[in-house]
Amino acid sequence: MSGRTARKPNLAAPLRAFVRTESGSAGVLVAAIVAALLWANIDSGSYEAVWRTPLSIRLGHLELSRDLHTWINSGLMTLFFLVVGLETRREFDLGDLRDRRRFVLPAVAGVIGMLIPVLIFLLINHGGPGAHGWGVAMSTDTALALGLLALLGRGVPDRVRIFLLTVFVVDDVIALVVIALVYSEDITMVPIVVAVAAFAVMLAIRAAGVRRGSAYVPVAIVMWGALLVSGVDPVVAGLAIGLTAFAYSPGRAELEHVSGLFRSFREQPTPKLARTASIGLANTLSPNDRLQRIYHPWSSYVIVPLFGLANAGISIDGPFLAQAFASPVTWGVLLGYVVGKPLAVIGTSAGLTWISHGRIRPAVGWAGVLGSGTIAGVSFTVSLLIANLAFTGDQLAEAKVGVLGAAIVSAVLTWTAFRVTNTLPRARRARALFGDMTELTDLIPDVDEKRDHVRGPAGASVTLVQYGDFQCPYCGKAEPAVRQLLGDADLRFVWRHLPLPDVHPQARLAAEAAEAAAAQGKFWQMHDLLLDHQDKLHLSDLITYAGDLGLDQERFHDDLTSHAHAGRVESDIDSADSSGVSGTPTFFINGRRHYGAYDITTLTAAVHMARTRAHLGREAPATRHQDQLADFSGPGTRVVVPSSGRAVR
Repeated sequence: MSGRTARKPNLAAPLRAFVRTESGSAGVLVAAIVAALLWANIDSGSYEAVWRTPLSIRLGHLELSRDLHTWINSGLMTLFFLVVGLETRREFDLGDLRDRRRFVLPAVAGVIGMLIPVLIFLLINHGGPGAHGWGVAMSTDTALALGLLALLGRGVPDRVRIFLLTVFVVDDVIALVVIALVYSEDITMVPIVVAVAAFAVMLAIRAAGVRRGSAYVPVAIVMWGALLVSGVDPVVAGLAIGLTAFAYSPGRAELEHVSGLFRSFREQPTPKLARTASIGLANTLSPNDRLQRIYHPWSSYVIVPLFGLANAGISIDGPFLAQAFASPVTWGVLLGYVVGKPLAVIGTSAGLTWISHGRIRPAVGWAGVLGSGTIAGVSFTVSLLIANLAFTGDQLAEAKVGVLGAAIVSAVLTWTAFRVTNTLPRARRARALFGDMTELTDLIPDVDEKRDHVRGPAGASVTLVQYGDFQCPYCGKAEPAVRQLLGDADLRFVWRHLPLPDVHPQARLAAEAAEAAAAQGKFWQMHDLLLDHQDKLHLSDLITYAGDLGLDQERFHDDLTSHAHAGRVESDIDSADSSGVSGTPTFFINGRRHYGAYDITTLTAAVHMARTRAHLGREAPATRHQDQLADFSGPGTRVVVPSSGRAVR
């Protein structure tokens, strides 16, 4: 548990894109829930009739017939759990969970966060007819919770949202196991054997290096169909497939190969070369990334809202509400989520922090833990899925009331928690949200004042590192934002070379020209000139710039023609490979890779966030010392030394 996943040097974007997608889809899901409630109360007969409409698929004498409700719950929801599996795998391969110690608290919190609500449900329903529906009370709807958190906790840092997601990665996995083992009826072994065999074939195809989706789809359909016939809910197939999809980002060598393919197509635009280039481009993406790009938007904006429309409809009137709130099923679900989830998340976080003397602790502050615990009471997707398997009639309606009531109460509690946090003084609020846990660093090696080109004070609390290419137009677009940031007296800026000669033929020579100028004490002056004249980087142009800067042109010319500084440029390229950089511009802020836009607004916000974390870190030297000792966890691991933020192998 102390090591890290062996991975390619390149890191894919972290969870921010996932969070944005789920946050944006929350409104669609809430609208679908409201529409279902209105529809069921205006015309409950038509609501039930639509979802009971049969839909059949026939091939010769073989026929598969289910109603629309089943096709959504057991068919389309398979794709939802595929996305859950993909995100889980990506977090292990690329996220903070690549440090296995950081998985301890989310794993334990996820398990206890299911056990305590179940115990509360069973305590209330002990000996009653609803006791077998305990599974309804255990699973947080991570997607809806993230969406509501974005709406209710404005100003809450991404770190809190990421903590919530990592805690309940375990939640979704265990919920699927419970569905398969507890709420699957009349299980037949032969179809299960067929499903396992199909999954084995899928793994064999992957091991053979086949990347075409068409090779996997028929096997996946066989696996899903076999599970459906077996009596095991086939949504398990989606999770299993997602968990096996590796996650990594494109490597520089692979991208250079694709550039060659496109050059060949440019020279000879034939259908064959077009197809080769297209396939080569697609193959640079990891299976995880390709599947997420296809299914994540559909899952967030179509499948889950459609599931909500098909399952949230309840006919509500005074007598029914009186019956529901007198039912132990309703109260078991409601209290399980509203009381059990926060108790589990907060209690587990506090307990593990105390037992480990701070070596294992939440990645956020205690206000973040509290808000994560309260928003964890938001349930919907898996809860209703289990409710439909466990209950019928009035009990099903009562369970739905409990689920919807818990979501409302949990949302109010979360809004209250963050509202109170926002009233704290700025320093206390920052600590309450961020905590003092050292972040994993992505930059390798750390900034060295004697080696790197540095602008700004050595004691600055924020270091902004850019990997750039002087001919890259996007680096030119980013330069005004960088120059504006340099007005910050508490920021130092570092430039590292990453010329991309396959697309920018003059970039390598321009990088060597900057180093030749550095040998004469004029690196930054040359740096600025090159970015201001990106379309004029031939040798004659570079010699002219040297003269304009008052450099010894003969020495400068000799340095360029002899490639005297090629080794210095190459060392920056090596550091880019080690840090997972394959394109330009790429920014690192205090050793952490910056994902997203590089306009002045976005970069300024990221710098301010990094400064807040840096100031918090300086206030807790004892805690940082514990981190430093704890991270020396064995050979082959990446050691984070918090006092400098430097990562070494």
